[in-house]
Amino acid sequence: MIKNTSFKDIPAQTNERHVFSVSELNLFAKNLLENTLPSLWLEGEISNLAQPRSGHIYLTLKDDNAQVRAAMFKGRNMRLRFRPSNGQQVLVKGRLSLYTPRGDYQLIIDEMEEAGLGALQRAFEQLKQSLHQEGLFDDSHKKTIPSHPTSIGVITSPTGAAVHDITSVLARRFPLLPVTIYPVAVQGNEAPQQLINALATANRRKDCDVLIIGRGGGSLEDLWAFNDEQLARAIFASKIPVVSAVGHQVDFTIADFVADMRAPTPSAAAEMLSQDQDELYGTISGYQHWLEDKIGKIISDRQQSLDWLEKQLIHPGKRLEEHGQRLDDLESRLLLQITQSLNLRKAEVATLSAQLQAQTPSHHITQLTQRIQSLQQRSQRACKQALKDGQTALAHTAHRLETVSPLATLSRGYSITKDKKGSLLKNSSNIKVGDTITTQLGEGSLSSQVTEIG
Repeated sequence: MIKNTSFKDIPAQTNERHVFSVSELNLFAKNLLENTLPSLWLEGEISNLAQPRSGHIYLTLKDDNAQVRAAMFKGRNMRLRFRPSNGQQVLVKGRLSLYTPRGDYQLIIDEMEEAGLGALQRAFEQLKQSLHQEGLFDDSHKKTIPSHPTSIGVITSPTGAAVHDITSVLARRFPLLPVTIYPVAVQGNEAPQQLINALATANRRKDCDVLIIGRGGGSLEDLWAFNDEQLARAIFASKIPVVSAVGHQVDFTIADFVADMRAPTPSAAAEMLSQDQDELYGTISGYQHWLEDKIGKIISDRQQSLDWLEKQLIHPGKRLEEHGQRLDDLESRLLLQITQSLNLRKAEVATLSAQLQAQTPSHHITQLTQRIQSLQQRSQRACKQALKDGQTALAHTAHRLETVSPLATLSRGYSITKDKKGSLLKNSSNIKVGDTITTQLGEGSLSSQVTEIG
């Protein structure tokens, strides 16, 4: 069994001798390479390419002065976008290792891409990431593309396929739409600056509502002018909305991400920005039929109204007769109203005259005299009645008084005895011998002196 040897397993410099096996040495070297060196990028030419049925790829990477064995296992090489071949220059990312059975130093490849294309692709990804972090791709900065532009500007090569495709589509769909061509180079070192200058010219002249910037298809190198950072910033700063139409649907450039809208092709951009004249004709025709029906209905309604009004017309002579009759009726009603109003006013005058007469002094004196006489008569009658009522009540009271009077009792043989103070004697204990008492009889009274009390 092979022991996994590490630095700490190596004895210090002493007289003690440590003997490695070949397997231990190779394993030690393998661990040292894999744990010490990081993953790295390497460029070289492929040679000794082998692709056995296992699906792994074995090759040698070399330059003019050296070479290194390499292996790319099946799980990694399934994602390759190209077929490697001997003599091909590639860019690989991998980690150093060692094949212990043979002691071969090798590179384990994780990623592989064509060298020239890979460098451009890396530059593209780095710029894309940088501009994305700055916010140049954010939807919040995208300008609204006009739904029905009145003029379109096209920034492209004047002789390329793109300008032909765009003008052909516009001529077919909506030939009345004005198109301004801003001729530029779309490939080569001068292309980015010409594209930037054309954007500046279009924004300064303000000849159009929207701009199409693009070209026909090509390789990544052919489309590279549209991956320029300064061009991206110029598109972002444009006051006029920009539609990017670069290459084919599968092609993406920095201009596509920073533009206000991306079209998959130049022809598609023209389709997106133009109205279909056939569809527009259909719409206008529909409106025309609708308008004709609407106007026809209005005319019909007005004709019916006119017929009805015509039937309502009356001959002037007949209308004069009606007005005369109406005038006579109004005259009669006016006279009646005046008569009623005069009668009402007369009644009001009579009422006011009577009220005024009622307020004169002589009338008041007469009324007061009559009232005094009435009160005197009523007073006399009241006095006579009160006197009569008093006499009757007095007789009645006298009778009742006589009924309860002590005199009546005395007249029947009874007497009333009083002491010297005139108080009634009801008990013999209230008197003593020698006291003088008075006895009231039915007629007269007697004075006596008490000699004995029983």
